Amino acid sequence: MTVKDKILQGRTYLGIELGSTRIKAVLIDDSFSVIASGSKQWENRFENGCWTYSLDDIHGGIQACYKDLAENVKAQYGIYPETYGAMGISAMMHGYMAFDKNDKFLVPFRTWRNTMTAQAAGELTKLLGFNIPQRWSIAHLYQAVLNKEAHVPYIAYINTLAGYVHKRLTDRFEVGVGEASGIFPVEGIGYKKEYLEPTEKSLAEKGFDHKLKDILPAVRNAGEKGAVLTEEGAKFLDPEGRLKAGVPVCPPEGDAGTGMVATDSVLKKTGNISAGTSIFAMLVLEKPLNGVYEEIDVVTTPDGSPVAMVHCNNCCSELDAWVNMFGEFAKLTGNEIDKSRLYETLYKNAMAADSSCGGVTAYNCLSGEPVIKLDEGRPMYFRTPDGKFNLANLFRAEIYSTMAALKLGMDILFEKEQVSVEKITGHGGLFKTKGVAQQFLADGLGCAVSVMKTAGEGGAWGMALLAAYTVCGGGKSLSEFLDSEVFVGMESTTLQPEKNGAEGFAGFMENYKRGLAAQYAAAK
Repeated sequence: MTVKDKILQGRTYLGIELGSTRIKAVLIDDSFSVIASGSKQWENRFENGCWTYSLDDIHGGIQACYKDLAENVKAQYGIYPETYGAMGISAMMHGYMAFDKNDKFLVPFRTWRNTMTAQAAGELTKLLGFNIPQRWSIAHLYQAVLNKEAHVPYIAYINTLAGYVHKRLTDRFEVGVGEASGIFPVEGIGYKKEYLEPTEKSLAEKGFDHKLKDILPAVRNAGEKGAVLTEEGAKFLDPEGRLKAGVPVCPPEGDAGTGMVATDSVLKKTGNISAGTSIFAMLVLEKPLNGVYEEIDVVTTPDGSPVAMVHCNNCCSELDAWVNMFGEFAKLTGNEIDKSRLYETLYKNAMAADSSCGGVTAYNCLSGEPVIKLDEGRPMYFRTPDGKFNLANLFRAEIYSTMAALKLGMDILFEKEQVSVEKITGHGGLFKTKGVAQQFLADGLGCAVSVMKTAGEGGAWGMALLAAYTVCGGGKSLSEFLDSEVFVGMESTTLQPEKNGAEGFAGFMENYKRGLAAQYAAAK
């Protein structure tokens, strides 16, 4: 059967992910290979002290992304897609979207990147004996109540970005369990009951007398059926009018969940590290953690297994800014360099640097970074007077800085909690230049790091796989489906830590920790 026939018969699966800097759509066939993709670049805005995207950004962005996919299908196969075997929506996790009883949007979307909920996160963590990070939806709601914000009396429900788009497409108020675990703590496939009551009681004492089950989205398991694309949803996604209603829509998931799926990391003792605008590590746990740590979130896989998550707000943005500056310089000299070649040249040159960066230390914090307890972002670098300042050392330090905060959180898991992991798989933009960030990460963490051939497909491919699982799962668990149907014989490369690199990374981290006082001072 040709790919065109599969498209005509709906034997294809669509995943769309709204990431921090790009909305991406990936279409796969029933062999789970990518047959088409589409994308739309976008950027968050810092307005009135809040990192946000407007509703116009969200609506226009996802429609432009879908149109790009449809046009690419037409260009490759001569037809526009009209239906799919199933589809699903993913987005950056956490954040806060509040609505009234008439579905009116009450305040601008507050993304995961904001660090405005420290009081709420602290009070909830103390109340529950469970770490509630600042970016979680419940922390945003609680902080809005604490602040007595004008919109609070009108709240009928709150949602995440993935949940919002899913509701526009299906008219169902629900999210996948992995996404739910970044809204409020979960247990099994549902919010943890013993935490709901004290949270509701504390909110009521502050004047917000709602049952959380009424204002938080319902929780669904991976592969769960029921949601379908409505007529209104089809028109919303495809204003051109070609897309037909009735397509099964799987539970929406966050980018953490799709990253686990895209790297075959949903079994115990597996883990993955996603590195783009933010960087986060997910380790699937064998047993609960002994301690409660601000640096560690406990979330779940898309099928409900507990996961230790180290999430850092900052990864590639500052590094990209340095790359762009050198690209600007090249253009000024009349030697403009292709962007991919520019990245590869600068990254690979960093391999020739001193392993400890020659005394150069960098901080990549464009926004606040809770893992290092930094309230506001201040990118900076410093170097020792007797150090060796050159291009290779600068860029090695900048690449190290993308994973330095993550390293501090991972040390807690490996050293204090003795968490064991059999494989860690990296994916995302940081790993596009082969063998550079992958090697540095292996050196820094002291364990092997693998990168799959599909690493560049990212979360949209993971979401397409979750959509396929709802139709093609055949009664298998999610991990069985991925192992037996998707990742059999998948090409990957694995790098082991190197002694010189590990010692150099450790030296860099000592300078990084000593210089944090300067970061805090700069933020003030």
